[in-house]
Amino acid sequence: MCASLSQEVIKKEDDKMRIAVTYDNGMIFQHFGHTEQFKYYDVQGTDIVRFNIISTNGSGHGALAKMLKEDDVDILICGGIGGGAKNALAEAGIKLYGGVTGRADDAVISLLNNSLNFNPNVKCSHHDHEHGDEEHTCGDHGCGNHDCGNH
Repeated sequence: MCASLSQEVIKKEDDKMRIAVTYDNGMIFQHFGHTEQFKYYDVQGTDIVRFNIISTNGSGHGALAKMLKEDDVDILICGGIGGGAKNALAEAGIKLYGGVTGRADDAVISLLNNSLNFNPNVKCSHHDHEHGDEEHTCGDHGCGNHDCGNH
C-alpha cells in the first residue's frame, strides 16, 4: 500500500473507489465543516491500495463538498455534519456515513467489511438551536471544538 502526505491529490483510477474521512491525528474529526484535513483511501474491491492526507486549506462547509467532488470522492465518513453540507454532498453524488467516531483507518476497514456503525440521520445539532436562556454547554453536541457564539 502506498502512502503520502501532500497537498496534491493523486488522480483516482477509473476502477477504484475513493473514500474520504474527516481527519485529525489518526482519528475521525467530529465536525465536517471545520475539518482541516481529509484522509483519502483509494480502494479496489475490499483492498486499500493507496491513501494520502489532504489539507482543506481552511475551506468551509460548501467548499468542502465541492472539493470532495472535484477529487472524485465516492464516499465520506465523518462525525457531525449539518443539513446544508449533507445536501451539498447528496447533490455531488457522494454517499455519506456520518456519526462515526474512532480511528479513521478502522472506520474504513469496517466499511469495507460491511460492519461500519454509523448514523444515517446524523446532524450537527448546533446548527439547529439558538443560544438564549437555555442551559447549554458547547462541548455537549459532539461537533468538535468551535465557538458557539459565532453561530
